[in-house]
Amino acid sequence: MDIRSVIDNAKQAKQNAYAPYSNLKIGAALLTTSGKIFTGSNIENSSYGLSICAERVAVSKAVSGGERDFELIVIASDEFAYPCGACRQFLSEFSENLKIILVNDRGEERDTSLQELFPYPFKIS
Repeated sequence: MDIRSVIDNAKQAKQNAYAPYSNLKIGAALLTTSGKIFTGSNIENSSYGLSICAERVAVSKAVSGGERDFELIVIASDEFAYPCGACRQFLSEFSENLKIILVNDRGEERDTSLQELFPYPFKIS
């Protein structure tokens, strides 16, 4: 799979964000190991606790579509937006070694990984 395609999907997903309270629009594109791309946009709610991040939307769409193995997630925003703690835990449920690419509106990219950002996820054993 071409990484540029995943990045383009994340940028497009950002355009669909619903962020009337923070004005922080974020899009995510999740690449599965089978080569499928699932996108998500952040969706805010006036009851802030009910808002959902773009990353969790993408993962939820992938899992409900039968996918459980993820290779890469691209997160697009105006500025670099790292996954929040809840998203890090949510992503770690499926792929502790997930590659992460952050992109901003200036076309800059940062590469990292879930392992680097979240080395000790909560696990029930």
